[in-house]
Amino acid sequence: MANRATSTAEAASPYTFERGFPTPETIQRAYDEADLNRAVQAYRYFYPTVSMAAIWKGNESVGVFGNKGALLMEGSPHQLVFTPNSDTPYAGLPLDLSGGPLVVELPPGPLMCVINDLNQRYVADLGLPGPDGGTGGKHLILPPDYKGDVPAGYYASTSSTNRILLMLRVIPVNGDINAAFEMMKTIKVTPLNASTGWRQPEWQELGNRQMIGAPMQFEANFKYWDELYEVINTEPPRDADRNYYGELAVLGIVKGQPFNPDARMKNILEQAARMGSAQMRVQSFADRRPDREVWPDRKWEWATLRSENGTFDAPTYVDLDAREKWFYQAQIESPAMFRRTAGAGSLYWLGLKDNTGASPTGLPCPSPCRPSSSGP
Repeated sequence: MANRATSTAEAASPYTFERGFPTPETIQRAYDEADLNRAVQAYRYFYPTVSMAAIWKGNESVGVFGNKGALLMEGSPHQLVFTPNSDTPYAGLPLDLSGGPLVVELPPGPLMCVINDLNQRYVADLGLPGPDGGTGGKHLILPPDYKGDVPAGYYASTSSTNRILLMLRVIPVNGDINAAFEMMKTIKVTPLNASTGWRQPEWQELGNRQMIGAPMQFEANFKYWDELYEVINTEPPRDADRNYYGELAVLGIVKGQPFNPDARMKNILEQAARMGSAQMRVQSFADRRPDREVWPDRKWEWATLRSENGTFDAPTYVDLDAREKWFYQAQIESPAMFRRTAGAGSLYWLGLKDNTGASPTGLPCPSPCRPSSSGP
């Protein structure tokens, strides 16, 4: 075997090679840094999945379980959820397709609804932004790899996970919140195939009860990886994510296998969670992209950097930078949410800086406050 000469780049690197072979110190350092790099990238890519799992568990914490409950909410400081505002009634229905396709029937009215799967990937718009256009209709939601017939008369969509979240919003006509809640309660969810014992999800109002439906309590520590492993191990794999599952496999997260990292890997994963959270915070609150600006003479920014679709697809690549920025500060994706056409989108803007371009550093953080996620 030919001897590999030491290159100029190798001589200037932090790694040491003797006669072309890595020293024991270099072996340890290279693997530690390679594993850390993998973990940081995996953290950022799978953040939407962990964030959605936090919503699912937040619902369960207040007694709303898949296919059994539906939660009505007016956004308030008592609920820790990304995105919701305080002047729109919301509802969330956690649904489970593992028993087969489900039908969601909407009444006519000013309903704005979207379904995301547990990877926080877009499944369907319903109501005003959907194919029924607010006239009502039946939406058929199919589980992953569904092989059965799709009957006519439905708006059909397929999820990449069994667990999904149906998010509802309604325009309160004349400001009547109670009437808005009553309209949402008329939505029906039933199995496509008749099922004995099926009961409509039970509606409950959250009121001023506390609920944490965001990943802030574990986004900067080791528990992030426990939450991710739970989803990977209980949901079907997505073929488009095979490369990223390969990154996780090196870190010890493989579907169907126990996740028991040793002390070294735990330390690396903990460090990666802190670094990944900090990096995504910088992307969100100190965005460097020129296309963030809404108007050239003001400091308003676009909350989402891509308006073409709801999946961050550019012509030749997925805009991961835009995807990471959005999901660190918000939850749920939808083409209707991202459109910038007046009257046809949500027009999400961010005001993060004053008129001089300075951030509000030094100001007290309101409670509940996003925890600090300092680097290593």
